[in-house]
Amino acid sequence: MASGKPTLVLGIETTCDETAAAVVERQPDGGGRILSNIVRSQIAEHAPFGGVVPEIAARAHVDMLDGIVRQAMTEAGIGFDKLNGVAAAAGPGLIGGVIVGLTTAKAIALVHKTPLIAVNHLEAHALTPRLTAGLAFPYCLFLASGGHTQIVAVLGVGKYVRLGTTVDDAIGEAFDKIAKMLGLPYPGGPEVERAARHGDPKRFEFPRPMVGRPDANFSLSGLKTAVRNEAARMIEPSPQDIADLCAGFQAAVLDLTSDRIAVGLRLFHDQFGPPRALVAAGGVAANLAIRNALQDIAAKAQTTLIIPPPALCTDNGAMIAWAGAERLALGMLDDLDSAPRARWRLDEDAQTPAKFAKTRAQH
Repeated sequence: MASGKPTLVLGIETTCDETAAAVVERQPDGGGRILSNIVRSQIAEHAPFGGVVPEIAARAHVDMLDGIVRQAMTEAGIGFDKLNGVAAAAGPGLIGGVIVGLTTAKAIALVHKTPLIAVNHLEAHALTPRLTAGLAFPYCLFLASGGHTQIVAVLGVGKYVRLGTTVDDAIGEAFDKIAKMLGLPYPGGPEVERAARHGDPKRFEFPRPMVGRPDANFSLSGLKTAVRNEAARMIEPSPQDIADLCAGFQAAVLDLTSDRIAVGLRLFHDQFGPPRALVAAGGVAANLAIRNALQDIAAKAQTTLIIPPPALCTDNGAMIAWAGAERLALGMLDDLDSAPRARWRLDEDAQTPAKFAKTRAQH
């Protein structure tokens, strides 16, 4: 669907506990800009439960989404008749929320006769640096959030090869569980990071699961169990005990993350040549200690580190709109019967490393 005019796409994100909508503009040369990006967090609703409650999240999306879409369109200064496409995160995520967002997008597409793009939430994270930094393919993505931990070769729109993933907990999930275990407030990730600044990372000898393995996979459950066991030995942990536990946990995460990404970058280089950059996305990328570790990893691998602004690392509508605009430019549209999906692998229809190597050799 190439044309000489800019395209305007509305994006809707409701896969977890952010209700979000945004409008982006994509230029014919591939450049883009955000015209609006409205995000309404549900932290207050879920805080009493120490985690996201799917039913509460879905109900909040129902209550809030229409108003947020309206606000995004107003801030962008356009009417629905000016849209070239409407995109919604169709998964993976909490199915109740996904249904709300995708159904809303379908209604807008139907009423205004606008093309629909059902976006994989993970692809939206993967393509964000093309919006924020104009990054060309191929590049290596480290995606770390409460629900996902993956290392992915991003070869093109719709062309992804997963180099590594977690075999149990995601990094963000492990941070949240440690926080809950130690009685820290929700959301837990930032609280663990804050406590770790005042702790001794060497007081406890926590394991570094998977370090040294030739694959690029992660495992966090054994580390989480080790922290729980140490905490259980304390009748009533002091604030310093908690800070030391957090510091030791975070130090172990940094070590295993550095090792796993180094392997992932090596696999990328062996299969596809040097990446144009190492990209970090997802809420975990907001952790300052992890950002610093990633900078060291990129420097050792002689590549550039690109991390989108914090507001575009966490869930937002702009990343959905941009992924929709990228797919729209290639004519990759979806039908109104597109199904919401609780699970949706980014690379399930992607080229395998062997297939990609064969295709490259033929050209």
